[in-house]
Amino acid sequence: MKKILLLLALLSFNGFAQTNVYPITRVIDGDTVEIQASYLPAPLKPVLSVRIYGVDTPEKGFRAQCPSEAEKGEAATVYTKKLVAESKIHTVIIMGWDKYGGRVLGDIMLDGQSLRALLIKSGYAREYFGDKKQSWCN
Repeated sequence: MKKILLLLALLSFNGFAQTNVYPITRVIDGDTVEIQASYLPAPLKPVLSVRIYGVDTPEKGFRAQCPSEAEKGEAATVYTKKLVAESKIHTVIIMGWDKYGGRVLGDIMLDGQSLRALLIKSGYAREYFGDKKQSWCN
């Protein structure tokens, strides 16, 4: 039943970017946030993870390939949390589902500024469009 409901939710994204204002419920890591998605039908959780399209931030914790990547991953997460906390308007641009199906790809506009662009400009992220990832351990 959950798979059918997820499929219905998936079909509601028609391939065009959708822009809405949704509350951000938490920052998962530097390039992923969770938004309130009360429009999702039960029994699905009323939240949705949004992976920032076109960027890669370092992994944190056990997913990191080395201690320096873990440190950089934590720093990227702290940076994203700070930006979210300091901004007043969070506009979510949903572009589609990611390759894993459990989250969507998009961007978050924080008071009109792209989180994607801010992460890259500040050095917490690199451009990434699905090719081989560069190591953060160098």
